[in-house]
This record gives sequence, structure tokens and C-alpha cells, in this order.
Amino acid sequence: MSFTRPTTSQPDPARPLASAERSEHRSAASGRRAFSRRGLLAGAGISGLALALAACGANSRGSAGAQSAAAATGTAGGTLYVLSTDTDINWDPAKSQSLATTSLALVHRRLTTWDITADGAPAVVPDLATDTGTVSEDGLTWTYTLKEGITLEDGTPITASHIKYGVERSFAPALSGGLGYHKTLLAGAGDYTGPYDGAHLDAIEVPDESTIVFHLDHAYGDWPWIVSLPAFAPVPEDSDDPATYAQAPVASGPYRVDDYRQGNSVTLARNENWSAATDEVRTALPEKIVFSLGQDEDTVSQRLIADSGDDQYAFSAQLLTASKLAQVSADEAASARLATSDPGPLLYLAINTERITDPEVRQAIAYAVDKTAVQRTLGGELGAGIATTYITPGIPGQEDYDLYPTDMDKAKALLEGKQVPELILLSQNNEARLAISQAVQQSLTELGLKVTIDPQTTDAYTERATQGDGSTYDLTVVSWNPDYPSANANIQPLYASSEIGQGGHNISRYSDPEVDQLITEALQETDAEAAAAKWAALDRRIAEDVPGVPLVNRRNSFLHGSKVTGFFVAPFPAYPNYLVLGVSQ
Repeated sequence: MSFTRPTTSQPDPARPLASAERSEHRSAASGRRAFSRRGLLAGAGISGLALALAACGANSRGSAGAQSAAAATGTAGGTLYVLSTDTDINWDPAKSQSLATTSLALVHRRLTTWDITADGAPAVVPDLATDTGTVSEDGLTWTYTLKEGITLEDGTPITASHIKYGVERSFAPALSGGLGYHKTLLAGAGDYTGPYDGAHLDAIEVPDESTIVFHLDHAYGDWPWIVSLPAFAPVPEDSDDPATYAQAPVASGPYRVDDYRQGNSVTLARNENWSAATDEVRTALPEKIVFSLGQDEDTVSQRLIADSGDDQYAFSAQLLTASKLAQVSADEAASARLATSDPGPLLYLAINTERITDPEVRQAIAYAVDKTAVQRTLGGELGAGIATTYITPGIPGQEDYDLYPTDMDKAKALLEGKQVPELILLSQNNEARLAISQAVQQSLTELGLKVTIDPQTTDAYTERATQGDGSTYDLTVVSWNPDYPSANANIQPLYASSEIGQGGHNISRYSDPEVDQLITEALQETDAEAAAAKWAALDRRIAEDVPGVPLVNRRNSFLHGSKVTGFFVAPFPAYPNYLVLGVSQ
């Protein structure tokens, strides 16, 4: 991230960071909670449109790599089709968990955004603001100046009041469900319930309509990433109807919602009042973008493999399943249109430290798990890479280490003379998650442990893992992809004691006062390199206590038609960058 301090020194260099099956997933302020559900869903074979609308993964296979370079040479015009199994898109920024390179960013701009390229590290860059923020010496106040010449779709100039109102409405209970990091970070916002009763947030100041100032409860070095999230899009108060804004939002990006047919399709048309000169990340090449909703997953794959008619101008919003990945890889023409990410979203085995209290038992589990067996359930090396750290590859602060390489002899030695009761492995009841759980079960059975898999629906699983008291499970396989490119978004939500229960994602129920203090210090660090070093040290420090076993980092694969240009999957966050796609004429 980059930011400037109000001194005579030069701005800090841009800080690149490396989040859904998002987003499943998020980090929160120290001692507070603002989490996302994406971490749980990511890489699980469950894909939502908002999740699949991000960017991650590295290079395309075959000729797809060349196509990814075509973003710079693509021509304007034509219609791009997005094929999705989802039945709806919520265009209300207050309710959205969409990432900065996904669907909503085509319609809504934010104060900052992400610069995502095929082979570079992600960087936070200005969007509506002139820079990524000026921070006070104590780290508690961030100031932004808006660019000149930015307007809403009706030509009305975008003001600081529009952004303040957009943030305020995200606190309304009727608009819950969106990413909520800011709700725990803004000073005095704990009891705020939105502007609809006339109340406003003192933590957000508007000295003039070109300036907006945020006062934080405590220093938070990742604040420039926070203001890239959906809630920081401008919303004009006189156009706000909470009941209908999700279908008829006011656009600030290059496209506006032209036709909304719930369960069927959404068509985006050009916003003629968008200023390309003020936007460094959106190319806005297609004349129209059509989201085809409620599609059958297998049918979508077969249509894209066939590559005929309008499907030549289309791509799938969902990941290819392991079986379809094998089919596409065997087809020379189709495989040339396959983009596969580098290893990214983390799948890990959470160990309930409140029930498995002996660290040597946890170490034995870590040594015993056969990660290659887990990898095979996801399609082998094409589906995932072996994971050894908690921080996602490609994010500053991620440093390679492997404290517990698979070693059954070491595992058995650690258990010698110990009596371990039957272990309950809580699992989501879907094909991908059950297959991974079974691979883990087989390893631990070989170790001599009795492990029973307890499959549950997604809702029941989430209730027991994140809401309950932790008494109903010993182990569970979790998927996590951070909501924005920071090691903070990997470590804090998964291992801060504040995230145990009540909807938090510390599913390992890990609590260590020293670690909590180190997390707080890292959260408040505003120097990019220093913050990365602190998160790297925390990653290893936590791993020494074995609250979880990194299993694999998913590789996300997407298929597109032969006339889609600019298609790539970058190292983070492992989804296509919708903002640079075009179609050849």
C-alpha cells in the first residue's frame, strides 16, 4: 500500500499486497470483529459470482498467456458475456462482498482500488481519490482529496458527501451482509445504525466537497486497502431507496445497469459520463457486458469447450471442477483458452486447540497428514500446490518454510504412550470437502487415531464452526482467501483470540496473549516493509503452536471463448480481472 504523511518527506513507495471464495473470509481490527464468509467457501468447489469476479492466479496455459497480454491492444466495442451459475447479483455496494476487480467495480468506483496485472504484485492505487491517503503522525486520521472531473452517471459531480453517505448507509441493519472492516475501525461507530433516522458519523468529516477525513479508533496500516472495498463507493442520498438500490444503483464506473432481470440476466451499458482520464485500472472496452445467470455448470463448460456463436465472446464466472479440468486439458483447442492461477487460496486443517490441548498431539497430526493425497482430490498439481504457510502466496509477508513435512515415523514417535480419544472431523457435506476430509482421515487412521467424519450442511457447519462453543468438533477442513491483499487478512481473522466464536473465523479456537499483542503491533504498522516482516514472523510463531495444518493452495482454473481478449489470472487473488477484458471484432 502507499500513503503519504503530512510532512516534507516523500511518500512511501507503493505497497503491493496480494481474498472467495471470499472473500471467504476477512480480517478485523484488533479486539473487534469484521469478518467475511468468503474464507470458508474459498476453494471448496462452491463458487459465487461475487467471488468468481476477482483476480488471481498466474499465467494462462497454452495461448492464453498471449491473450492476457492482449488487454493493452484490445479494441473497443462488442459484447462480453459472463456465464454464471448464480441466480442474482446484488449491485448495492453496502451489501456487497465483491472484490475490487469484480463485477461491482465495473459500475462503482471507490476511493482507492487495486492494480492487478498478469505477472506483477497487486498494488493499491488511487481511484476516486488523488492518492492512497495522507495519514497523521499517530496513525489515527486519514485524509483523501477527490479527483477533479469525476461524475455520477447523470453528470452530477461526485462529492465527499456522496462517499460519506455511502459509508454511513452500510451501517444500516437493512443493508447488512457486505464487507464490514470499517465498522470496527471508525472511531465511535460501535452503536451507529445508519443515516435513515437522521444520525451521522462524526468519525467521517467533510471539510469541503473535495475532501473526506476518516478518524480511526486505533492505528491501522491497511486503511488504504479498506477504502477500496465496496462500501466506499459514492451513493447520492436523493437516489437511495434501500429496497431497490441493488437493482438500480447510480453508477460511478464505466458501466451502468441497463437491464436487470432477476434470475435471468443483467446487462451493463456504457456510462457516458465516466472519465477514462481519471481511471487507471478500467479499460472499459466492451460496449456491453451481459451476465447470464442461473446457468448449469456442466453446460457452461461444454459450451465454452465447443466455442461457437456468442460463446466465443464469453467466459465462465465459476472455477472448472477437477473432472472438467481434466477434460479441457486433454483438448488442445480448449486448453489454449484455459487460464490457471499460481497456488493461492488456502485449504487448511483447523485443529480445535481447546479440545486437542497437547501440542505434541497437534504436531503428530501435522506430520502425519499426507498433503499429496489432499492434492489428488483436487486434480493433482493442476488443481493445487502443497501449502506450508498460513499466508497466501503472492502477498507481502509470505515467506516459505515447512515446520512439519510429512513424516509418519516422527508422528508416531510423538504419540508414543499417549491416549488420544476419538476425534470428530466436522465437514461440509459437499463432494470436494468430503473428499479432502476423507484423505485427512486416512492419514490419521494410519497414525493410529480414530477419526469420525461428521458431514453437515453449509449452514449447520457454519453455525457449529463459527457460532458454537467449539464442543462439537476436534478437526475441520477450512478454506480461506483474504478479502484484500494483505497478510493481515490471513493471520488476524484466523488466529486472533477476538475471532473465537460469535461468527469469528478462528475455528482453531487458538488463544495466545503474546500472539494477540504481536497481531496488534502488526496491524498498527504503517511502514510496508516493517509490516510484512512482522506478519512473516507471526506466521511462523503461530505455526510453532500448530493450531492448524496448511494443506494445499488451490489453483483456480477458468475457461474463456476464443474472442475474449485480455484474459489472465494473476498471482492474487486467483480470479480473472474483469476490468481489463475485451472482445475481438
